[in-house]
Amino acid sequence: MEMRITRSWDGRGDAGVMEPANTDPDPEVPARARPPRRYSARYKAGILDEYERVGKVDKGALLRREGSYSSLIFEWRKQRDRGALEALSKTSGRPPVDAVERENARLRRTTNGWRWSSTRPAR
Repeated sequence: MEMRITRSWDGRGDAGVMEPANTDPDPEVPARARPPRRYSARYKAGILDEYERVGKVDKGALLRREGSYSSLIFEWRKQRDRGALEALSKTSGRPPVDAVERENARLRRTTNGWRWSSTRPAR
């Protein structure tokens, strides 16, 4: 007697797979990859302090717990030494514009570059 496996999930029980027999992996791929994690200056400083206090064995445990890598610790140390952690804690974006500057920009747009003549026309 010959036995044929006609569906992919029929042979899973024999292979020692522990998942339900009727599920296949989801082939759907997300539309966009997750962006890289962003860390606040306070978080970086806290992890650096803890990393430098613990022993060699515990450093690996700390990195695994936080889902981080030693290369990040190296970069964060360089940032700290340059004083960038304080700079990173500032809010990002444009600085607020002065009301006078905003009005001047609006007037420049409305005049379309029109200039006053420095000489008066003859009468």
